This record gives sequence, C-alpha cells and structure tokens, in this order.
Amino acid sequence: MLPKSIGNLSSLQMFEAIGCNLMGHLPNEIGKLRNLSSLFLEDNDLTGVVPTAITSLKKLQRLSLGANRLIGSFPNGLCELSNLGLLNLSQNQMWGSIPSCLGDVTSLREIYLDSNNFTSNIPSSLWNLKDTLKLNLSSNFFNGSLPLEIGNLKDAILLDLFWNQISGNIPSTVGGLQKLIQLSLAHNRIEGSLPATIGKLVTLEALDLSYNNMSGVIPKSLEALKQLGSFNVSFNRLHGEIPNGGPFVDLPYRSFMSNEGLCGNRQKHVPACPSNLKKRRLIWIVVASSVISVIALASAIVFMLMRRRGKTVNAEDEWLPEVAPQRISYYELQRATQGFDGNTLLGSGSFGSVYKGTLADGMIVVVKVFNVQMEGTFQTFDRECEILRNLRHRNLTKIISSCCNLDFKALILEYMPNESLDKLLYSRDYCLNIMQRLNIMVDVASALEYLHHGYSVPVIHCDLKPSNVLLDNDMVGHLSDFGIAKLLTKEESIAHTTTFATIGYIAPEYGLEGLVSKTSDVYSYGIMLLEVFTKKKPNDEMFTGDLNLRSCVHNSLPDELHQIIDTDLLTLDEQNLSQKLQCLTSIMELAMNCTANIPGERMNMTDVVAALKKIKQQLSSYY
Repeated sequence: MLPKSIGNLSSLQMFEAIGCNLMGHLPNEIGKLRNLSSLFLEDNDLTGVVPTAITSLKKLQRLSLGANRLIGSFPNGLCELSNLGLLNLSQNQMWGSIPSCLGDVTSLREIYLDSNNFTSNIPSSLWNLKDTLKLNLSSNFFNGSLPLEIGNLKDAILLDLFWNQISGNIPSTVGGLQKLIQLSLAHNRIEGSLPATIGKLVTLEALDLSYNNMSGVIPKSLEALKQLGSFNVSFNRLHGEIPNGGPFVDLPYRSFMSNEGLCGNRQKHVPACPSNLKKRRLIWIVVASSVISVIALASAIVFMLMRRRGKTVNAEDEWLPEVAPQRISYYELQRATQGFDGNTLLGSGSFGSVYKGTLADGMIVVVKVFNVQMEGTFQTFDRECEILRNLRHRNLTKIISSCCNLDFKALILEYMPNESLDKLLYSRDYCLNIMQRLNIMVDVASALEYLHHGYSVPVIHCDLKPSNVLLDNDMVGHLSDFGIAKLLTKEESIAHTTTFATIGYIAPEYGLEGLVSKTSDVYSYGIMLLEVFTKKKPNDEMFTGDLNLRSCVHNSLPDELHQIIDTDLLTLDEQNLSQKLQCLTSIMELAMNCTANIPGERMNMTDVVAALKKIKQQLSSYY
C-alpha cells in the first residue's frame, strides 16, 4: 500500500510505480506533492475513489491511473489541473457522467477513459479540444448522437468510441479530421449512411464501423484512402456495390460480412451486382407493384368508410373487442383454483393469499386474493392495479386481469414456474450458480432502472427483497408486489410513508423517518445483492448489536471475501478462481456503494446496471 508518509516527498517531480502490485486506496497525502509533474500508477490493484486532494497538484502534466479497480464518479477536481496533458483512467470501475468542465482543460493531448461504466452523453465541450491527439472513450455506456462539432478535433490521430450506445448519424463534419489515423465507432447504434467526406481522411489507416444499424452504400470516395489497411463495416444493413479501387482491392471478405444488400467481386463473398438493364427492370416492377398496392389500399379504405357511414357506432362496443383486457369472473377464478383450495395455495401474507389456477382456456395463472377485512386493502389493491396496468418491462410481473366486487378483490398475474428468488436461494434441492444469481440481479436492476428513470414519473417500489423477485421458466427475474409502492410527481424526489416494509432491507431514512425515494430503493437493492451472494438474510440471528450484513461484508473486503460468500458458489480447485473472486469482490463493492448510510452517496440504478453488466461480461469470460 502507498503509505501516508508519501506526502513528505514534497520536492518529488516524477513518481512511477507501474505493475507493482500496489493495493488499497490512494492516500489524501498525495496532494502534498505540489511539485509533481508525472504520476504513473497504472496496472496495480488500487481501489476506492480518486482523492479530491489531487486537485492540489497544479503542476501535474501527466496522470495515469489505468488498469486498477478505482470506483466512484469522475473526479471533477481534475478540471482544475490546467497543465494536464495526459489523462488515463482506463480499465477501472468508475461510473456516472463526464463533467463538461473537462472540455476547459485545453492542455489535454491524450484522454483515455475507456473500459469503465461511464454513462450519459459525451459532453459537447470535449469536441472543442482542438489540440487533442487521442480520445479513447470505448467500452462504456455513453449514449446520444455525434454532434457536428466532432469536426473541431483537427489534430486528432485517434478517436475510439467502440462499444457504447451512441445513436444517430455520422456527421459529415468528420471529414474535417484530416490527421486521423484510427477511427472506431463499432458496436453502437449508429444509423444512416457513411458520409462521403470520410474519403477526405487521407491519413486514415483503420476504420471500424461494424455492428451498427447503418444503411446506404459504401461511398466511392473511400477509394482515395491509400493508407487504409483495416476496414470493417460488417453486421450493418448496407447495400449496393462494394468499391473495387484503392484499398478495397486487398480488403478481406470479413470486412463486409452480414450486409445482405452488398454486391460486387465474388472474392468478397457477395453476389455479383445486377446489370443496369436488370436494375431498370426491377425498378419498373417495384413502381408498378407500389401503384397497385396503393390503389388497392385506397379502395379498401373507401369501402370501409362507406360501410361505417351506414352504422351507428356504440361507444361501449368500440371499447370492448380489442382494447378491453380479458375479463375473468369470480366463478371462473373459483373453478380455476378448485374453490381456492389449500392444494393450490402458493403462499400467504398480511395482504391475503396467492393461489395457482388454470383458466378455462388452459392458461396457468397466479391469483392474488386480497384480504378485504384488513385496513388499507382497497388502497393497496387500487395502487397495485394502477401501477401494473401502465408499466411495461420484461422484468416486471405482467398483470393479466383483475376481479373486483364489494366482497372480493383479486389480481390475475402471469405464472412463474420457478417461484421466487428467496425459495430457490434457500432451497435444499437446488443451488443457483454464480452466473444465474448475477443474471437475476441484472434483471432486477434493469426493472428498477425502468421504474426510476424510464417511466413518465418515478415509481418507488419500497419493498425490495428476494421473495418479491419471481423467476420464469428461463430463470429470468421479474420484480413483483407493488402493494406499498409510491408514485412520485415530476416535482418530487422524496415522499413520506407510514407503511413499513421488511426489516433488514429498508434504508435508514425509511426506517427512522418514513422517507422513501429512488435512493431508498437503491439501498434495498444493495442489501439484496449482498444476500444473494452470501446466502445470509439481513435479519439473521447472527447479526446483533453493531454487526449487520453490510458491516460483515465490508470487514471482509478485499482479502477475506471467501469467508463470507456462499460456499456453494466457488470451490478451491476450480479454474480461474482468483479472477472469479475478483469479480465477486467487484459485486460486493458495488453493493457497498448502493448501501451508503447517506442517501446522496448512493449510486443510481442506471450506473448500477452499467456496472453489473460490465462485471457479468468479465465473469462470463472465465467460464
């Protein structure tokens, strides 16, 4: 570990410790090295956040902290280092958005932020760094589109945005990057055609646009790129003839795979292009077919309008056929559950009971019958109906219908054959493996991200726990039970409730003051994440006094994790054990960041999903 006494070396100008197995946090005392111009600590095992004290290093010109395990959001203090020329934070576990103030550091020449969990749009100010030579933002979760200002990077020789979620078109101003040698936009969601202005990038040696949604043709202007040795537009929707001049003579067929509309030289594994005569004949056929189709469609519309004019349309009849949900009577539910027999009972609680039923059409469903004698039942039923009928997400339980009268209230829900995460986690007959658990927790996180950020108003679940996560036939997780959920208005970020959820999972501010928010859901999710991988309930009898599930895991990090995780997950003799343990450590550290005592210090669910998917990708490579 770096000792705190490092701060005593105040005259130090350069500090390099690359690949030295350094561990632990960067000490705040590093901010006392006021004369430091270069700090290289890459390829170590440093954890924690970048200390704010680094802002004091006003003479710093080169900072490289890549290939560690640093977490947290981008340190805004770096924007104050006006002499910084090299910034390398790649291959860490940092999250959140990049602050726009980074674009004010005009001294930057090389920026490496790749292989993290950064999200949101790429700040527009970055495109104004006209003297930057290399910008690598690959393998993150940046979204949005590329602006026209991308053409401002006049001196750039490398621009790598590989594997993000960037959409929209490639702006024609990319032709202004006259010194560019390498450009990668692969594995994004880019649409539209390749701008012909790319043909102006005469120094370009590598261009990768694979795995996007691009259409149109490959411009002939690209034949002028004499230095182009690596070119890849595979897995798009391009069509037309592949250019046959310049670098295209020697490019392999793999450069053009999975573009069904491309044609040209058979050596590229594409069909030969049709002759001009065939093209004209095809155009005539398409035009004629289109005209006939339009005439037929217009005739059908006129015919339907004439029929409707002679009818009086009943408003109720308009609503019933396709729009109305399936209506299920009390008697049909009674038959489906064999008279709500104990043999069909799946479980019960304070709200009522849950039964398994088979409808007349053979559909297997879950019937959630509410206890109408219990105070607050009507509000619980109405709330769950209101929320579930409007939400649409693959990881939320699907509502099929409801049945309601004065003496009976029930929801009819999609049946989940593998029951709940709680039952499988603690089952004696079945053991969830490490990838199954991680997949399920990604599913739950995705559902929460949708509730918090993807719906018209934020929805706070308020009762996250393994028993409220149901598993379908493919072991996909579905979040259920919205009986005490809260709908916030667009102006609200926090709400007050007198209804309390399960002890052990609720956030401190929820338990003490009844305050619920998106961050209280994040806390509960973090506790559930700890439980799933330790197989220890937060309200277990072993936790007494100041000891709880969170503190128990925290005390075991990073070196004693094997003592607290579920012993069924890993064995001492399996392959890649240390790498798998490292992934589990990352999951536990993520849970620590979700369960911070102060709500403002917790991650949001968008960043949680991004971080989990990154860990999942890494973990799956070891199996």
